[in-house]
Amino acid sequence: MASSPKAPAAPLDARLVRRLADILTETGLSEIEVEHAGLKIRVAKTLTAAPMQYVQAQAPAHSPAAAPAAQAPAASAAPERRNGDVVNSPMVGSIYLQPSPGADPFVKVGDTVAAGQTLMIVEAMKTMNPIPAPKAGKIVEILVEDGQPVEFGEPLAVIA
Repeated sequence: MASSPKAPAAPLDARLVRRLADILTETGLSEIEVEHAGLKIRVAKTLTAAPMQYVQAQAPAHSPAAAPAAQAPAASAAPERRNGDVVNSPMVGSIYLQPSPGADPFVKVGDTVAAGQTLMIVEAMKTMNPIPAPKAGKIVEILVEDGQPVEFGEPLAVIA
């Protein structure tokens, strides 16, 4: 049985691959795929979890009698939080409190969590990014609503 000879594959253009990688970096995409003249190239980068930031939230020692007018909107925008470590969003995106619509939430107020346990997900550019607990503890407060947009550094939950 005779086999038909295959056409030689087009040489891979390293400059094209580098340019596609540059596009990934410039746009913040995680992968890109291009097909032209029978050549198909897919470039993807491995996403790693961004380092989590958390701060110690403390109740004020005293409350001022009258806050300056310039600070009044900020004070009303930031509700008083219980003592504990605040878990902040590592990126801009939409927050989801459960793995899929209709499913049970990852965590609820009062739940005990282990370090690294998924608390919620931030969707950024069609990529689901789990938000892990930075430490073991108890969920004292969840500061976001399911599906709401979040900003980088926005407080998401409090762990005590």
